[in-house]
Amino acid sequence: MVKKVRLEPIAQETTVETNGNLLSVLLHQELSVLKECGGRGMCATCHIYVNHGMEALTPISRREQRTLSIITSCKGNSRLACQARVMGNGVVVELPPGMYVNSIQDIESLIGRRAEQDLLHPLTGKVLVEQGKLITRSMMRQIDDSTDLNLNDYFKHSH
Repeated sequence: MVKKVRLEPIAQETTVETNGNLLSVLLHQELSVLKECGGRGMCATCHIYVNHGMEALTPISRREQRTLSIITSCKGNSRLACQARVMGNGVVVELPPGMYVNSIQDIESLIGRRAEQDLLHPLTGKVLVEQGKLITRSMMRQIDDSTDLNLNDYFKHSH
């Protein structure tokens, strides 16, 4: 049976099979979700807010709870789209503002420009560069020193 899901702030309504996860909904809408951990609930890149219909989703697992606990932008209505399965109608999902960064190389090409939106750390959701701020080489070094963004290694060792 198909369930309806509404995506905000883009005001799109879409459908998903019962027991389908919210990540498949986001990817079906061609939204840029990184899914760095491959949908295993171990990174923050599919973090979403459930504005309505939390009761229509499967309960939060211990793994999802652990991951959500390290996301700095986590709220009471936070879920990981890869872990939240749709069981009923009426789910309204909001994507957090900002863009997850999956490697320092991704943003090195942006040095000298202003961030068009907040750039977020993929594991913690922490804002690395605020929207409108200039991305500088020294800022990149500081990010590189303070955070280990070698995600491929992280996910290889986190089984």
